[in-house]
Amino acid sequence: MFDSLSEKLDSAFKNLKGEGKLTEINIAQSVKEIRRALVGADVNYKIAKEFTDKVKDEALGQANVLKSVKPGELMVKIVMDEMTALMGGEAVGLDLSGKPTVVLIAGLQGSGKTTFTGKLSKYLKEKKKKKVLVTACDVYRPAAIDQLTVLAEQVGVDIYKEVENKNPVQIAQNALVHAMDEKYDVVIVDTAGRLAVDDEMMDEIEAIKKGIDPNETLFVVDSMTGQDAVNTAKAFNDRIDYNGVVLTKLDGDTRGGAALSVKYTVGKPIKFISTGEKMEQLDMFYPERMAQRILGMGDIISFVERAQDQFDEVEAAKLEKKIKKNKFDFNDFLKQIDQIKKMGDLKSLMNMIPGMGKMTKNLDIDNNAFAKVESIIQSMTPHERAHPEVLNMSRKKRLAKGSGRDIHEINMFIKQFDQMKKMMHMMSKGNNMQNMMANMQKMGGPGRR
Repeated sequence: MFDSLSEKLDSAFKNLKGEGKLTEINIAQSVKEIRRALVGADVNYKIAKEFTDKVKDEALGQANVLKSVKPGELMVKIVMDEMTALMGGEAVGLDLSGKPTVVLIAGLQGSGKTTFTGKLSKYLKEKKKKKVLVTACDVYRPAAIDQLTVLAEQVGVDIYKEVENKNPVQIAQNALVHAMDEKYDVVIVDTAGRLAVDDEMMDEIEAIKKGIDPNETLFVVDSMTGQDAVNTAKAFNDRIDYNGVVLTKLDGDTRGGAALSVKYTVGKPIKFISTGEKMEQLDMFYPERMAQRILGMGDIISFVERAQDQFDEVEAAKLEKKIKKNKFDFNDFLKQIDQIKKMGDLKSLMNMIPGMGKMTKNLDIDNNAFAKVESIIQSMTPHERAHPEVLNMSRKKRLAKGSGRDIHEINMFIKQFDQMKKMMHMMSKGNNMQNMMANMQKMGGPGRR
């Protein structure tokens, strides 16, 4: 995410290395490179110019005050502060005060509205403990209702749909009546999109909004479309005056223009960012954290939050007992792998760790990195998974055949597993257990909320 922009900004800061202090000349040179990087990331030139003018003024103002700070570090701090302000300054959550709260979803076709509806329903159900009803109001796109039905079943929420009704305003109003009767906390209304902004589309979304008077109207935009996304966001806001923006597909080849420009252009906050197709891959938008990630500083807070979302206190306590008794087995190991996978794609996770982004930018990190280990464990019998010590040579040969691996790989994996198991058992003695569990928590293993 934003790899190209991050690299160019890093290059701009490198020009200040070796300089004794910030001067008008080296500030001007650095600011020029920053502006060029922003324009290359599809940020509107006017916004890039205004942004870098602020950076320049702030740098000149601090150059003679903070003499003990290295020029490069000072410039990074100034850019981070200004970038945070450009993207909104602080996180803005949803207004959930309605009874029920009504959330209207709008956007172009292909922007990811329906997938976001599923993700948001999961987020509200699991993190906010709300009873959620999703509503299918896309009556045009083939299989749109079926898609939302599948997603609702996947995340465990109810869906309101009228397959034969082609009036989206009426469907939305009927859903709201149903939600009141059944005492739902939140109603999310998924609407139709078009391939481009047109009067028919705007008239319809305006009519739906007027008909249900939502607490929140969210505009979903494909971040990969860059400045076009910002222009579309403005066109929608001029007609329906929405409350916030959702940026989707941030795991793609995103240049950064939409994230950096939309708040400035539209005046509405980015509320959520979405990566990937998994229902877990939705995060609230924190401007400061995003600025840190763009500047290659990682986002360790979001990393830990993602890890904590996968933890179960009861399961963690059970696992702690098993480790102390040296009973950690392949079933436990498989559960830990599953928890890590639920946190998101591996490269995205590594980019959240300070310093790792630069180390991994040229690496092709396979999201199926655990596939080999999983195939070996899944080739075991239930008895073998629960009792690793029974794996003799004949059993290992069967595992090699069943998993499509050679015997050397089987031996290597079992050896590594044994070493890890011994280390965990040894650390569980005395006061080391609490530290070990905390470390595993940060790594995506078991821990406590």
